[in-house]
Amino acid sequence: MQPEKQVEYLTRNVVDLVSREELLERIRTKGQLRVKLGVDPSRPDLHLGHAVVLFKLREFQDLGHHVILIIGDFTAMIGDPSGRNTTRPMLSEEEVKENAKTYQEQAFKILDPEKTEVRFNSEWLGKMTFADVIKLAAKYTVARMLERDDFAKRYASNEPISISEFLYPLAQAYDSVAIQADVELGGTDQYFNLLVGRKIQEEFGQKPQIVMTMPIIEGTDGKLKMSKSYGNYIAFNDPPLEMYGKLMSIPDELIIKYMRLLTKIPDEEIDRYEALMNSKSINPRDVKMRLAFEITKFFHGEEEAKSAEEEFIRIFREKELPTDIPVVTLDKDEVELVELLVNLNVASSRSEARRLITQGGVRLDDEKILDIHAKIILDRERILKVGKRNFFKLKRS
Repeated sequence: MQPEKQVEYLTRNVVDLVSREELLERIRTKGQLRVKLGVDPSRPDLHLGHAVVLFKLREFQDLGHHVILIIGDFTAMIGDPSGRNTTRPMLSEEEVKENAKTYQEQAFKILDPEKTEVRFNSEWLGKMTFADVIKLAAKYTVARMLERDDFAKRYASNEPISISEFLYPLAQAYDSVAIQADVELGGTDQYFNLLVGRKIQEEFGQKPQIVMTMPIIEGTDGKLKMSKSYGNYIAFNDPPLEMYGKLMSIPDELIIKYMRLLTKIPDEEIDRYEALMNSKSINPRDVKMRLAFEITKFFHGEEEAKSAEEEFIRIFREKELPTDIPVVTLDKDEVELVELLVNLNVASSRSEARRLITQGGVRLDDEKILDIHAKIILDRERILKVGKRNFFKLKRS
């Protein structure tokens, strides 16, 4: 692909780009670029929010550019302060190693493992002496660091900022020096860190990297960014029916955004869907089903996606029971509902179980249960439904 066409293709859906001219010039003069994505294994599972940047990285890969996935096993122990209004807790070395292992496996659901160079930043950061850290810190000012939005807000409101948090952007920037990055990708919340990378590369006599950020997507609630912390995420490893069902639960206003950022549906087709939805000429549910099918197919294959779609229609459109309901055998004649919800892991605590009940999220034999003191009598086989997707067949042992 010609350099101009590459730039046009690679900058689709990009939010920040520093700069288009530099990207074009670098492709023209160098041909194959070194494209970096740094990820901190702060949690063990990836979700569709991570997929947005990984799909863009795959586009670079498919055009023949050299992709470097940096696992921040060292920086994860500091904790990325991006978008935070409090200091992140530091992770142990054991937690980081365990998370890093699963992170790679999941990232390769999108990236081509044969064309991906994986590096761990402890390789160079772990060898730095205290004198090296001081020299690195001397290359950036406190005033510039406080220009960062989240730091500025915390400083203005007298919220504590640890010195280690100032070191984080410098450590991430040094990753770019260590691998001589031509391009660094990240979400919009990484924009400041990526710009620090440009500055530090110049300080070390390298050409500054091109900065490219991708949108942050909202989660299933349609309000907050997708995050495990907010419970609104769709994980790479979600079972097919759960993934399909979660995608069908997103607000209609997110359908087109998800389509553009998370599927290979052609832009012209997405534009047509958008026009039809705006003119109310199509039921948004039907467009959402296409979205849910495409994403589930990508992560689980076409057969699993078809099965998930059929099962979803059975349960939610035709109001039938799932074909495969987990059987729970109990050794009591009766059981407290709140206790059962916690034991089944559909509620993380008794208080959450009570909230689920009072909000009408629990049904027994298709009757809504609103009494938080309710007990289930196991005089026969019972069907328990929690939320929209959790079904259990309760039996006495």
